[in-house]
Amino acid sequence: MSRPALFVRCALWLWFIAAVVGGYYLVLQRMALPAIPVLIVSLTALVFYTYIRLPGLRDWVDALDSRALVQIHLTRFIGIYFLFLFNRGELPYAFAVPAGIGDIIVALLAVALITVRLDRTRLRRFLTIWNVVGLVDIILVVITVARINHVNPYELRSLTHLPLSLLPTFLVPLLIATHLMIFARLLRR
Repeated sequence: MSRPALFVRCALWLWFIAAVVGGYYLVLQRMALPAIPVLIVSLTALVFYTYIRLPGLRDWVDALDSRALVQIHLTRFIGIYFLFLFNRGELPYAFAVPAGIGDIIVALLAVALITVRLDRTRLRRFLTIWNVVGLVDIILVVITVARINHVNPYELRSLTHLPLSLLPTFLVPLLIATHLMIFARLLRR
């Protein structure tokens, strides 16, 4: 295993463990109202900054097949769970339905992007379209979380404890960062 691959693996595991521990100890419940969106932006910036500033890491990520970065977005099938929680009355409509449907659409498009054989030009075009749709969707979700937290912070209380606390503390920043990495790769090529 290459050094950048080992670095990524160790960093992701440490980050994930920290997110689980933070969720277990309900760290997000003790933070101020705008904390979740600020945390998401901060973690995303840290991941993307690391990608930009470490040439060995950037070269390793850029050498990956673009579909490897897209595969991470299969986790966006979590949108099904959002809809389930909405039906149980545990998440508000304003968050669960738009976020759930958007994530399911992005995940389905990711499946198509991963499985359909396309020539280089079409793959690049489809990847660009998918990346724009996916990034816009997830940014709108973060904005929705900020808006709902501002109006009624208790509506999204389930995002402050496990398992959903892993979304703002781990998964969403990682997804946004991979969108940014894909854009960076597309612009350089």
